[in-house]
Amino acid sequence: MTLSKNTLSWGIRFVISFLFLLSAVAKLYPSPYFAISTFEVKQLYPMGFSESFAPYFSRILIGIEFALGLLILQKNFLRSVVIPATVLLLAVFTTHLTIVTFVSGGNSGNCGCFGSLLPMTPIEAIIKNVAALLLLGWLYIILPKSNEKKGNFWVLTTVTFASILAMFMIAPMQPVESKFSISEPNETTIDSLVVDSTKVEVNPVLVKDSVKKVEVKKEELLVELNEPSKKKSGYAQYFSKLDNGRKTLCFFVPGCDHCRVAAKELTALKKTNKNFPEISIVFMNEEADLIPDFFKEAGAEYPYKVIEVIPFWKVLGSGKDTPGVKYLWNGNEYKYYWGITDNKFDVQDYQKLINKSYSELKK
Repeated sequence: MTLSKNTLSWGIRFVISFLFLLSAVAKLYPSPYFAISTFEVKQLYPMGFSESFAPYFSRILIGIEFALGLLILQKNFLRSVVIPATVLLLAVFTTHLTIVTFVSGGNSGNCGCFGSLLPMTPIEAIIKNVAALLLLGWLYIILPKSNEKKGNFWVLTTVTFASILAMFMIAPMQPVESKFSISEPNETTIDSLVVDSTKVEVNPVLVKDSVKKVEVKKEELLVELNEPSKKKSGYAQYFSKLDNGRKTLCFFVPGCDHCRVAAKELTALKKTNKNFPEISIVFMNEEADLIPDFFKEAGAEYPYKVIEVIPFWKVLGSGKDTPGVKYLWNGNEYKYYWGITDNKFDVQDYQKLINKSYSELKK
């Protein structure tokens, strides 16, 4: 039994509608503002979008996806406007993904098509888009060339603008928080070398060589202490003593299961080492109400700060994901674990790392 053109066209339209609606809804998971902000930082910023324009573009784009998913199911200007607009959007996405795949030289990471709900590699997304383009081409051919001049264009504009407006209402834009910058100055300081000049008797004979001798004493002191010179990590605005001594700086999301596992492993490791680097946590402001439950599962409470979604992703680092764990010593970074793949937190590796002396770390 062969399918009629009408049945086949409706089948294709339902498939295309499902793909576009799923893509729009997935970009709002698990919560609209968090998901859209993550999409901006991970997908739009690397493409060159500015911080001021990205929030508008992301919401408009998702609104258009949602609108096309609905409009493909109605008859007004379907063949002359809706299908060509859908093909154009898919063609742009496919071209971008193809360029990204060739430039990156691989097929890793999440393309962001379905947000974090259904992670998809660029090549998988390209295959999906090409299949959708073929279906749309087939749909264009089998649809009757009806007279669309009698169609109601207001249906298209109303659905489109309503969908875009809904994105701005579901995920309202928030004021930009003060920017967090990581400074890495070349100069270093040693707190223990501060001298009160009013209590020092100056011998004129030694004045000429004083600068040279002070530098020599600095080097000797560093050798004796067997620790790195102090450096500004850039995180002291959150934890004032972070650049003093050995620290464990974590970047966690309260509701993230992988973050909770990392926190539990750190707590267990801390119990076996009395000189364990002090733990401090920077939390993303996403489900912040779960922080007490987070610490309960971790088995201990630690000093923490909560920052907004976009600043959090910036601090975490471009292309990186949670959980993030850094080993700092006097502000110097010696290890950074992030994500859940190749660079993920390794408790055994960290145990070996924190037991190393400064001379061993330098090797």
